[in-house]
Amino acid sequence: MEKQLITIPGFEGGLSGRVFSPALRVGPWLLVSGVVAFDFSAGRSVGRAEGTPTQPGRVDAETQWRQALTNLKLLVEAAGGSMRDVVRANVFVTDIAYYYDYEWVRKEFFEPPYPTSTAMEVARLVHPDWVLEIEATAYIGD
Repeated sequence: MEKQLITIPGFEGGLSGRVFSPALRVGPWLLVSGVVAFDFSAGRSVGRAEGTPTQPGRVDAETQWRQALTNLKLLVEAAGGSMRDVVRANVFVTDIAYYYDYEWVRKEFFEPPYPTSTAMEVARLVHPDWVLEIEATAYIGD
């Protein structure tokens, strides 16, 4: 079975020097690694005001959701699909309160029937600026 690496402009080998595949297309299936609130065109995280060593910055969950979903869209389109092809989108949040912004922001990116989804609250993500992450599966067809 052939695996095709799918990436987006600006990715250039990963975040923080980590090596992983942002997405792999295997036949008609696209498996997308967790996408976060990182703007690849600007080279920075979005949706979190700068904080101090003792006080984290304010979180803008709406902005983070929108950026993560934009990154997902870019990957799906790079594989030749559209957001209509996404059949599963699991989300991870560091505070379940951030999930409620996802409830309405995702309507900008998905249409009914919405992808299946599981939401999980986690202790933390890889970077302290990120409070949410989305992993997805799409069926693009041949």
